[in-house]
Amino acid sequence: MRFIYICIAYLISPLVIGALALRGFRDRIHWRGFSQRFGLGPVVSARSIWVHAVSVGEVQAGVPLVEALLKRFPQIPLVLTTVTPTGRARAEAIFGSRADVRYVPIDLPGSVRRFFQRVQPQLAIILETEIWPNLYHRCGRLAVPLVLASARISPRSVKSYRRLVGLFRETLSHGIFIAAQSAEDAERFVSIGANPARTHVVGNIKFDFGYPPDMEARGHGLRSLLGVHRPVWVGGSTHAGEEALLLDAHALIRQRFSNALLVLVPRHPPRFSEVAGLLRDRSVPFVTRTSKETVTSETQVFLLDTLGELPAFYAAGDVAFVGGSLVPIGGHNLLEPAALSQPIVAGPHNFNSADIARMLVERGAVRIVQDATQLAAVVGGLLTDPAARTVMGASGRKAVDDNRGAVARLMRFLEPLLP
Repeated sequence: MRFIYICIAYLISPLVIGALALRGFRDRIHWRGFSQRFGLGPVVSARSIWVHAVSVGEVQAGVPLVEALLKRFPQIPLVLTTVTPTGRARAEAIFGSRADVRYVPIDLPGSVRRFFQRVQPQLAIILETEIWPNLYHRCGRLAVPLVLASARISPRSVKSYRRLVGLFRETLSHGIFIAAQSAEDAERFVSIGANPARTHVVGNIKFDFGYPPDMEARGHGLRSLLGVHRPVWVGGSTHAGEEALLLDAHALIRQRFSNALLVLVPRHPPRFSEVAGLLRDRSVPFVTRTSKETVTSETQVFLLDTLGELPAFYAAGDVAFVGGSLVPIGGHNLLEPAALSQPIVAGPHNFNSADIARMLVERGAVRIVQDATQLAAVVGGLLTDPAARTVMGASGRKAVDDNRGAVARLMRFLEPLLP
């Protein structure tokens, strides 16, 4: 079965490589480090710890783990790979020269072999659950311990994984260690062939992230920029089709609060100009973060067109909407505003972190809406009710604090795998 997979991978790889290269004409960041996608790049100075986080969200979630590894094993080089340019940029911004940040290679035998020759991993840690058959196979051949950290499988994905398991059955049963988010996830991994003796419940490392001590103070400072005496709500990590819904909701909110301000934060930097065009088409008065223009009483939308500032703007707002949820993307990180004691609103599509969304809804920290009209009603209601905002925010903060500790458990799991 792996032979068939390799044949298919070689057939479709020109399309994948071509698509990645073409994106560079729109944004040259896609060309930077392009050779790394073929396993090229500098050779590390010694055998390394390799951590893989696919994109921005996983990089951010993995920060506590990477920091713990750097502190516990300072003598071992740490390589952090991502798939996306934004994930790579975020990792470089956070870790600087403390980690070797590069792209993970395309899952072809030659690219994988070159990557292993240069990175020389003595331990591989894949955050969440990504399937890279050739990478997994190479770990098995070289006897490199492979850990799926904060691993999860949804019930509806079990059948799909069973179909794929033949690609790495030997590695799964003998060489992969599963550090599952929950007992249910552990049972599902065992059901598709994972070795029960190497499958453990560790928890979700997403709860262990931390903000700088001055994050709330930064939020207060930004609120002075946005307007202290006006209602402010934040639409974070939005996607195509979602900004229009938020603008529809904002128009309804402004019927109740004529001075309300929406901080709009598109998920992907290449869409900043697209969203600015949408605002111009709708004749919505707005300013952008990069323009450094003054937010006046006439400003209806503040377009955040920078990376890494969303948490501080969550802290500056009165209500947080978390994007990727009104459109079927799967929802983004609800824990970011929860840890800042912010009341949260989200759409119905939260399947990327269904367990977290369910828990926060049950605890009263998140309210789910179906469309722009409901979004306007819920946000508007919260803007009129400071007590309700306080209760929701406290519930979310407590939910985060109650579930911390996964990184410490994961470190106890990893340490025996290293010299």
